Amino acid sequence: MSMRAPSLPRPSVKSPVDLPRNTMDDVDPDAALLVDVLKLATFVGAPLRGGVAEPLGLAPTDLRIILALGGDGELAGHELSDLMGVPPMNVSRALVSLRAKDLIEPVEDPHNRRRKPFRLSAQGQAMFARSVPAMAEMGRQLFADFGARDRAAFRRAAARLLARMTPWEAPPSAD
Repeated sequence: MSMRAPSLPRPSVKSPVDLPRNTMDDVDPDAALLVDVLKLATFVGAPLRGGVAEPLGLAPTDLRIILALGGDGELAGHELSDLMGVPPMNVSRALVSLRAKDLIEPVEDPHNRRRKPFRLSAQGQAMFARSVPAMAEMGRQLFADFGARDRAAFRRAAARLLARMTPWEAPPSAD
């Protein structure tokens, strides 16, 4: 049985010249860009849920953990929480669910006995492999009007932004 992702509704895509005026157009360009990134982060959840997670029988947080473990390897719950920006309790619940489905398994960290990492089980590896075609289809639909140069530029910009955000610490208070 094919686990092909359902087609997403195709929004009418306007050229940059035709885009409606945005209330952020008159504010600091860096603030406006950050608002756009926040909107992207918020709205990508719907296609991820409907196009990938649900067809695979997973909750969105479960899928994100499978993607994190499949891409980054063994991670502890607090590391997943930090990486995904999800509260520790939500990660903990998802880890319990994924263990019950035999998609992850605990491993020992020989260098730190207190750290409790998880990795994908054989079934989890298979689920990760099944998610890739669904993610590719979702990407094709979302980036349908992006040319190869735009896609490459977007990936470079995202990589630079992620590299800056991953070790992010709040600036010291001005008190």
